[in-house]
Amino acid sequence: MPSNGTVLLIYAAVAIVLLIVLIARYRLNPFIVITLVSVGLAAVAGMPTNTIIASYEAGVGKTLGHIALVVALGTMLGKMMAESGGAEQVARTLLRVFGERNAHWAMVCIAFLVGLPLFFEVGFVLLVPIAFTVAKRAGVPLLMVGLPMVAGLSVVHALVPPHPAAMLAVQAYHASVGKTLAYAVLVGIPTALIAGPLFAKVIVPRVFLPDQNPLEAQFLRHSERQRLPGFGITLATILLPVALMLIGGWADTFATKGTGLHSFLQFIGNSVMALLIATVVSFWTLGLAQGFNRAAILKFTTECLAPTASITLLVGAGGGLNKILVDAGITDQVVALAQAFQLSPLWMGWLFAAAMRIATGSATVAMTTAAGIVAPVAMSVGYPHLELLVLATGAGSVIFSHVNDGGFWLIKEYFNLTVGQTFKTWSVLETLISVGGLGFTLLLASVV
Repeated sequence: MPSNGTVLLIYAAVAIVLLIVLIARYRLNPFIVITLVSVGLAAVAGMPTNTIIASYEAGVGKTLGHIALVVALGTMLGKMMAESGGAEQVARTLLRVFGERNAHWAMVCIAFLVGLPLFFEVGFVLLVPIAFTVAKRAGVPLLMVGLPMVAGLSVVHALVPPHPAAMLAVQAYHASVGKTLAYAVLVGIPTALIAGPLFAKVIVPRVFLPDQNPLEAQFLRHSERQRLPGFGITLATILLPVALMLIGGWADTFATKGTGLHSFLQFIGNSVMALLIATVVSFWTLGLAQGFNRAAILKFTTECLAPTASITLLVGAGGGLNKILVDAGITDQVVALAQAFQLSPLWMGWLFAAAMRIATGSATVAMTTAAGIVAPVAMSVGYPHLELLVLATGAGSVIFSHVNDGGFWLIKEYFNLTVGQTFKTWSVLETLISVGGLGFTLLLASVV
């Protein structure tokens, strides 16, 4: 007889397969399918029936409490960049510097820089208008620039301090921030180039998108404008939330804990507050200063939200599934299974994070959970390269994004992909980052 833990893992695997088949093969509404499968999984896993809906609602609410605000504010900021011509100006400048034939290299570079202090979803909604515009101006498929963009953002999320997720692992392992940053750049740059521009060259000719993309239409309506905002003011507006989040993340350096200044810096450095400030600033820099009146700005910021409704629902549903997996005890079984294999700390960090990523869908949860498990082991055996443990754990935390990851649905909806196409592009890209990041980390471990 299989153990109860094994049965839970089998239930989870069946649920994931069922989700994929119902959505991809039978083309049922993803939100309804995720909700039904989540409730069904909870029931067969033995959760009390009076707690199932509360658990699912808690997961949806916790996820949307952050993501819905980020998507809404980021989309408004993106819309202001689009209508003012700011995205057009950035695209022209990037293409002038890199050349139209190298647009995919331009996008991975800007994503790597802009994504440093931002969680993936924040960086994505900030940069996606530029991806739409660069693709149009360069005359290339959206995925040719979109995949390098998300590769740069994902690599930074997983590996590079001062990104918040990477910093959590740095703290758990008591690693040096400076050394981790240096190693992360060495590992992250080749990883991003392989998973981004090089992978895009291979996969994009095999993926055919519909002619019409509702979100692309929202972001490209400014094309008739003759007067464009300057590159400097546009870039400053884009980077304002980046700068505010950096300030918030390094509040301890600028002010003493417990003081009013410290609290204020953390307040403005919160991702939602930083995006809110930047969006309001954009009403002047990309709105009033460019000749738009308040009525026009209101129209822009209202109409751009409609296409994001399905995105936020799907991301929320993914959060609900995550919560069911945790409350049903399935994630505990994943951790126990991983602990049964005696491995070096480097491999343990990667495998634990990969297992938690596949089970929960959250790279941040995977990274923090794995670091918490592996750190005591690494300390007990005196593992000398704690900074490399951060990189291995971060690499594992982004493997194979699928239907329980909010990022999966963001990519699908914004790029107008089918579920199958999202697996072929985004899920494979994330796996390339994970495997490539581990490979380069192991290579680095052999020489340091």
